Amino acid sequence: MIKGLSETVTMNNGQGIPGFGLGVFDAKGKAVYDAVRYAIDAGYRHIDTATLYGNEKEVGRAIRESGVAREEIFLTTKLWPTDFDDPQKAFDLSMRKLDCGYLDLYLLHWPGADEGRRLKAWEFVLDQVDKKNIKTAGVSNFLICHLEELKEKTGTIPANNQIEFHPWHQQRELCEYCRQQGIVVTAWGPMFHGHLNEEPLMPKIGNKYGKSAAQATLRWALQKDVVIIPKSARQERIIQNADIFDFSLSEEDMRAIDALDGKGTYSFDAMTFDGDVKAERASRK
Repeated sequence: MIKGLSETVTMNNGQGIPGFGLGVFDAKGKAVYDAVRYAIDAGYRHIDTATLYGNEKEVGRAIRESGVAREEIFLTTKLWPTDFDDPQKAFDLSMRKLDCGYLDLYLLHWPGADEGRRLKAWEFVLDQVDKKNIKTAGVSNFLICHLEELKEKTGTIPANNQIEFHPWHQQRELCEYCRQQGIVVTAWGPMFHGHLNEEPLMPKIGNKYGKSAAQATLRWALQKDVVIIPKSARQERIIQNADIFDFSLSEEDMRAIDALDGKGTYSFDAMTFDGDVKAERASRK
């Protein structure tokens, strides 16, 4: 478990990933630029974006103008499944928008529904590692079957798997598999994916430690040894989210939060989702 904001966790390729970072999903324009600057000024050294978010240009500019050396920042972006047929085009566009020289981590954002396209995209990412454009190859929202497929078909294991992880959706079997394989788990949506105010337990636990419900939730994830990338565009919230290294949740409180598992998930179905967000959302109505 990390003990400070910029402390890193070693992945199976020997590279370190800061155990706490800023997610920038759903933030655009000046808001995302400011958020990245606020975070870096507050000591964050891990910034997570994606092609889908539509904010790589602003994220890259904020990093370049932060005054912090590029090698001190851990930058992640992701390849969307609809780009698997021509990953080079999508990758080049991300690199131009970010304009940060190289990527510390590049993820397949979802496995997609087609094995052939998925394997093609993964081989492309591995090739970019060989070419030194990417330091680390990883995936996001991959299930055990997808990870086993990569191992069997390509002989490689991702260094990172970014998954939905919060007290209502803990994915214990997947997390244990990743640990056994040396795959570092990163949690997206760690604060109930925006539904924190619907869980009455968290403010109760936070109050015991003089902390907020958000801080208690993030501390729980920290003590689960996952990398966390909470998102916020507000300076005070960005600073507050990181103020979780001066207390520890008791075993009793950890067990109480553990017991919330199974109450809610906000992911697409990783077995069928092909990247068409509009069609997926329409099918849920």
